[in-house]
Amino acid sequence: MIKSVALSKRALKELRKVPRHVTVKLQAWVEGVENDGLHEVQKMPGFHDEPLKGKRRGQRAIRLSKAYRAIYRIEKDTNNEEFVHIEEVTKHEY
Repeated sequence: MIKSVALSKRALKELRKVPRHVTVKLQAWVEGVENDGLHEVQKMPGFHDEPLKGKRRGQRAIRLSKAYRAIYRIEKDTNNEEFVHIEEVTKHEY
């Protein structure tokens, strides 16, 4: 069960520039993953967790607002345990 989340330097930098409500929603998602596990949080309709296609294949996105997304990937640490790595928080292009 995946219950660990890490943020990239890029994601941390981007979070300083986004509206407060976006940061609060990401924190709620992270807490949900750490408490209940990724698979339970993926079932929550408010985040619209979905796999990405094309050049982003292998990554997933969650909605933090109508405009903002967090892009993440499931990775393994040195102990071969899986964790969520949030790669970026970005404004979604329509």
